[in-house]
Amino acid sequence: MQSKSIQLPDPSSQGSISLEQALGNRESVRSFNNQLLSLEQIGQLLWSGQGHRDALGLRTVPSAGALFPLELYLISEEGVYHYVPKGQRIEPHIEGDMRPSLSNAALGQECIAQAPATFLLTAVFSRIETKYGKERAPQYIYLEAGHAAQNILLQATALGLAGVPVGAFNEEQVSVALQLPREHYPLYFIPIGYAD
Repeated sequence: MQSKSIQLPDPSSQGSISLEQALGNRESVRSFNNQLLSLEQIGQLLWSGQGHRDALGLRTVPSAGALFPLELYLISEEGVYHYVPKGQRIEPHIEGDMRPSLSNAALGQECIAQAPATFLLTAVFSRIETKYGKERAPQYIYLEAGHAAQNILLQATALGLAGVPVGAFNEEQVSVALQLPREHYPLYFIPIGYAD
């Protein structure tokens, strides 16, 4: 695992299938072969979930008040990386294969241990609580996580990949296993790969 950030390729604005085809073809797949994803595919998937779509820093998903409370991580056999939308790059977070530990934290769901790339959406609640308060903030954060997850899943379909959203896991076990910053609350796993 590299100790410095990894520059990702610029995202593509042209796909090989239409949005309508991606919507029609998207299905939940929980079994993957061992073919790795390319850096281009990983970059495109990360960009679709939280990337900047313009020079103003607006992202590919709607966000209440444009406060962007979500953080996105990539989990692979090599380690865990944190996505940095500004500059389209990933930074190393943890070295080593954390997928078995995360599979255990997700009630033994094998798709997390098997997928060559799993994406984890986390939330920093304080970013949105300052404007909307503690009562309203969770609703907006969960809606945004749904938008981001759907973008990643549709992008995966457009790239000829498969995936599944996973919401059943022990948040504390995930936080401890991944040594997440205290304010990064885990919300959603999205394992992605080539269907087995």
